[in-house]
Amino acid sequence: MNSSESRVRDIAHWFPGRAAEDGAGVKLTRLLDPQHARQADPFLMLDEFRSDQAQDYIAGFPSHPHRGFETVTYMIDGRMRHRDNQGNQGDLGPGSVQWMTAARGIVHEEMPQQENGMLWGYQLWINLPSAMKMDPPGYQDIEAEGIPEVQLDSGVRVRVIAGRFDDTVGPVADRPTEPHYFDVQLPRGARFEWATPVGHTVFVQGVSGRTQVGNEGRALAERELVLLGTGERIALVAEDDARVLILTGKPIGEPIAAYGPFVMNTPTEIRQAFDDFRSGRF
Repeated sequence: MNSSESRVRDIAHWFPGRAAEDGAGVKLTRLLDPQHARQADPFLMLDEFRSDQAQDYIAGFPSHPHRGFETVTYMIDGRMRHRDNQGNQGDLGPGSVQWMTAARGIVHEEMPQQENGMLWGYQLWINLPSAMKMDPPGYQDIEAEGIPEVQLDSGVRVRVIAGRFDDTVGPVADRPTEPHYFDVQLPRGARFEWATPVGHTVFVQGVSGRTQVGNEGRALAERELVLLGTGERIALVAEDDARVLILTGKPIGEPIAAYGPFVMNTPTEIRQAFDDFRSGRF
């Protein structure tokens, strides 16, 4: 292996998606489970909801609380309405993103805006450092047109949701974990390389097709997630027309106490979150 190859991040851990349910019975694929949060720092969870069968999603995610982290909802197809107890509401369509900072507490619902057809999207949970867990909540709704896309000579297209790709900066900035979130489409045979931020945790999620990751040439399929090891860059080669999500974040390195919709640093803080929610202090 030459020195150039040694700097490529290879696969350190493979997470095959597993069938799960959440909300009021929404069928989804759990790609990253909260039980892996310590090795995935700062990421906590990643779900894909993807079905053209209304009974799999129609009941949606009725009113529920969050505290201590951020949720990122990325819609590929279909529409999802958001509403919360802060008076915010929005309608997410294809290609749009909602970046919600639950922080000290928010109660919201996410309900499909359709009764048939394909509903397809991803929800990512990103931890917050202890100093920001009790900040005021807030969120950003980003329309599809507000997400820049870079077309490379190889035919690869990169949508930049968060972070920076070359000179293109995504609409989500100034987050404590300095996340990068790219939606990358690769034509068959195309190669894609990108220098990753130093010290970041790096994931690649298979959306469609098959993509070789790293020097080992192992192919990532849809509904599979890989954590990459140490190195300086990502190297991908599309075995056929393929699409992946690339996620990076700066680890927080703090204790994690998680229970259901609350992610704090200690069990005492989790108990306080339940008390605050039951007492209407969200």
